[in-house]
Amino acid sequence: MLHEADRGDWADALEQGRIVHFARCPIPLPPPDDQEFLRDGLSPFLRSKNVSYYPGADKLAGIQAPASVRDRARTLLRGHSQRVQEFLRRAMPGFTDGWTPGTSSFRPMEERGRGLSPHASNELIHVDAGAYGATHGDRILRFFVNLNPSRDRVWISKGTFQELFGRHGGDAGVGRGALEPALPERMLSGLLNVAGKAFPMARVIDSSPYDRRMRRFHNWMKDTPSFQQPPHETFSFAPYSAWMVLTDGVSHACIDGQHAVVDTFLIPLRNCRRPAPYHLLAGTA
Repeated sequence: MLHEADRGDWADALEQGRIVHFARCPIPLPPPDDQEFLRDGLSPFLRSKNVSYYPGADKLAGIQAPASVRDRARTLLRGHSQRVQEFLRRAMPGFTDGWTPGTSSFRPMEERGRGLSPHASNELIHVDAGAYGATHGDRILRFFVNLNPSRDRVWISKGTFQELFGRHGGDAGVGRGALEPALPERMLSGLLNVAGKAFPMARVIDSSPYDRRMRRFHNWMKDTPSFQQPPHETFSFAPYSAWMVLTDGVSHACIDGQHAVVDTFLIPLRNCRRPAPYHLLAGTA
């Protein structure tokens, strides 16, 4: 499932359910003292599992801290977000056309043994469902950087959405069928999309038939102990390496690691050349 970045064809590899891997992060990272600030300086102020910067609203969430700490964290994550966006736009102009940049999030917590509820745990294998609300079939692209200077970040996977839907869709009660939302739901989604430009969390209450079906499959994976058992593939991402993946199309869990930066983007479904989860759930692929 790993596609080394030097092989090129990143957009096609992503759509095939591959993890595009950069042995060394391809964009400049914050200087060492700023990295140390993210790893150690934010710890006393954490109020959430992630410290997240919302580029559309230029807001920071996840910490309660003095203004100097908040401003520094916002500046660092804003800069990282901009560098990732510029890099991906240049590298995949057709794939990123019309995309929606989401959060740039620093993940400060040790992933192993966090004891979170199953639906919130990164340690349980899943496909992502929704990104700050409803995607309406658009793809969820995430770009990861391991900012830990000495430890790998370890993932496991049981395969692509297409493979797992074929094997387990019936058991999960997730079938194929029309996904077009009714008019009232379309109108509500439009209003929430406008409101979300100023208040990002407004999008969280948005929904659609596609997103509800994806959420059901996501929850079934995390709630089913037999599904979580091996076999699975294991990937170790070294310090200062980077990787990107369509997380709605590739099952994954992070079972070990601390200190990563994750940038999220919604890729318009119209940009995709291969069948996506939306097409599979709709029964058109």
